[in-house]
Amino acid sequence: MGPKEAQHQEYLTARESYLKQLTSLSRRGFLRVAGIAAATVAATGKIAAHSFQPIEFDFGGEGGASGGAAAAPEAPKSFTIAYVSDSHLYEKKLNERFVRAAIKAVADVNALDPQPDFVLFGGDLAQLGAPGELALGKQILDELKPKRYMMVGEHDWYFDMGEKWRELFGKETYSFDHKGVHFVVLQSVVVEDYWTKPNLTPLQRMQAMAQLDNPHGRPFTVGEAQREWLKNDLAAVPKTTPLVVFSHSPLYKYYKAWNFWTDDAEQVQALLAPFKTVTVIHGHTHQMLSNRIGNISFHGMLSTAWPWPYAPHGLPKLTVQMNRADPFDEFDGCGDGSMDVLKSGEVNARYNLWSRNPVTITARYLDSGGKVDQPPLAVDSTY
Repeated sequence: MGPKEAQHQEYLTARESYLKQLTSLSRRGFLRVAGIAAATVAATGKIAAHSFQPIEFDFGGEGGASGGAAAAPEAPKSFTIAYVSDSHLYEKKLNERFVRAAIKAVADVNALDPQPDFVLFGGDLAQLGAPGELALGKQILDELKPKRYMMVGEHDWYFDMGEKWRELFGKETYSFDHKGVHFVVLQSVVVEDYWTKPNLTPLQRMQAMAQLDNPHGRPFTVGEAQREWLKNDLAAVPKTTPLVVFSHSPLYKYYKAWNFWTDDAEQVQALLAPFKTVTVIHGHTHQMLSNRIGNISFHGMLSTAWPWPYAPHGLPKLTVQMNRADPFDEFDGCGDGSMDVLKSGEVNARYNLWSRNPVTITARYLDSGGKVDQPPLAVDSTY
C-alpha cells in the first residue's frame, strides 16, 4: 500500500469512528467527537487540524488603514472575533455531513489561542427551519467557549416566521457596543408575502424560500420598519464611532436571479454613510466576496456546508476569487474564520479554507482599490 492509499485508509477509519458517535452529543461526547473530526480532516494530509476564519478589527490607531495606494504601516489589532456561517443543518439522520462540518467549526474556534472576544454565527443554521434542525444547531453552538451572537438567515425563518428562532436565540435585530465599536445585527431577509394568496403550507413556503432561484420569490430587504429602527439606533452613536454591521444577505446588489441581493441596499447604505468607518460582514453567498462602496467595506464569508459558484455577472471587482471546488473533497471551498478589528475601526478578514491555503483580505486592500496588500488566489493548497 502506497503513502496515498495508506492516508486514505486512515481517513476512512477515522471517519467510521466519528460517524458511530454522532448519535450522542453530550458535552463529554461532543468534545471527543470534535477531536475525532479534527483528526479526520488532518488525516487527509491537506490542512492542519485547526483551521478557522478570523476577523480582525482596527480602530483609532495612527495612520489607520486608509490612504490610497501608499503602503502605510498597518494599524495594530484591537481585538479578534470568530465567524461561523451557513451550516444548513438537517437532522442528523438525514445528513450527517453538515453536522460534522458544524462540529468541526466549533472545535476550530475552541482551539484558538488566544480565544476571540466573541463568535458571530452568520445565519442559515438550519436548512428547512424545522424545530429539530434549529435545536440541533443550538446544541452544537452551545459548545463554543467564547460568547456567541446570532444572526438569522432565510432558511431559519420561513417555516414558522421566526417563532422557534426567537424561542431559542432571542431578538433577530439588535445592537451592542464592544471596545469602542458599535455592532449592529440586522434581519436582512425580509420578503413580500407571496404565500398567503395561494395558501402555501409552512413547509411549502420554506421549500420555496430554500431555492437558490425561487421562481415565485421576492427580493430580500431590510424593510422599512428595520430601517427606521436602524436610524433611531444610530442617532445616539457619534459619527466617529466605528460601525460593524452583520447582515445575512449582502447589503449591496450582486446578482438578483439568485437573491445575492438586498433590494433596499442603497437606503441602508445611506444610513451608514455618515460614519467615518463602516464595515459590513455578510453570509448567504457561501463564497469569498470583497466590495467597497463609498466608505463602506464589505466582506462575504464562507459556508461550512457547501460553496456556491460565482454568479455569471455582478461580481464585485475587489473579490479574490476561489476556483471551483473539488467535488471529491467534501470540505473544499468551505470553512470558517476570524476577523481582526484594528485600532482604526477597520477590519482584516481572514479566510481559513478547510482544504486550501488561508487568505487574508486587509482593510488596506479595500481602501486602496486593490493596489495594496493584494492577496493570492484562493487555490487548493495541494496544487
